[in-house]
Amino acid sequence: MPYISKNICKFASYNLKYLLIRKIMYVLFLKELNSFLSSLIGYITIIVFLVVMGLFLWILPMEFNVLSFGYATLDGLFVIAPWIFLFIIPAITMKMFAEERKNGTIELLLTKPLTDISIILAKFLAGLSLVVLTILPTVVYIVAVYQLGSPKGNLDLGGIIGSYIGLIFLGGVFVAIGIFASSITNNQIIAFIIAVLFSSFTYIGFDAITSLGIFGNADLIIKSIGINQHYVSISRGVIDSRDVIYYLSAMAFFLLLTKISLESRNWKK
Repeated sequence: MPYISKNICKFASYNLKYLLIRKIMYVLFLKELNSFLSSLIGYITIIVFLVVMGLFLWILPMEFNVLSFGYATLDGLFVIAPWIFLFIIPAITMKMFAEERKNGTIELLLTKPLTDISIILAKFLAGLSLVVLTILPTVVYIVAVYQLGSPKGNLDLGGIIGSYIGLIFLGGVFVAIGIFASSITNNQIIAFIIAVLFSSFTYIGFDAITSLGIFGNADLIIKSIGINQHYVSISRGVIDSRDVIYYLSAMAFFLLLTKISLESRNWKK
């Protein structure tokens, strides 16, 4: 009986600790999300994204203009959106840890009963949530193109859904890169620049390398390391497990680098 009671106490203690960590993570998640939505940054991000997308899809006389193209498709949205994300996502993430370091609140945050990875995940989920909120209003474009189709509804919904999933995954990788960039400096501008450079390289850098044609048979392997190939693949409307694993692995990799960066504070002491 004493042995059983001891195990029950340990189990109850573990559950209470787990619930406490989840509660604090949730509070931190809301804090990060509210810090965007209660300031101009969050709204400016959403507005800039929608305005730029609206200009390319409906106003500017370009190949992506739905009305000029004469075909009911939203391919332009999913071609342009990643390029806009290269700049607005680093703007979202640049202050996540850099501001904490600059204000000296990072140590206070890290002394709470949370592991480093819990803090990182809370910030990551807040950033990803803002990305989803940014994308969400573009559903109006689907309705518009759906109505413009001839016949009405002549739209590849499977491809569009796949493209949205790919865009969210891509945004998740950019958020993870941005958080890592923010964790290695206390200067938000430097964090922004590093995130833009890293995100750009992971998105188009490997394609640029393979376009040189100097690696022969290894070109396909190098190209598969980049985001773009997997983004194009998933945008066809077929959710391939290899693409999903790639995105999750890329996010985990940069979040792990962030954890190592935060742990380095102990090495410097």
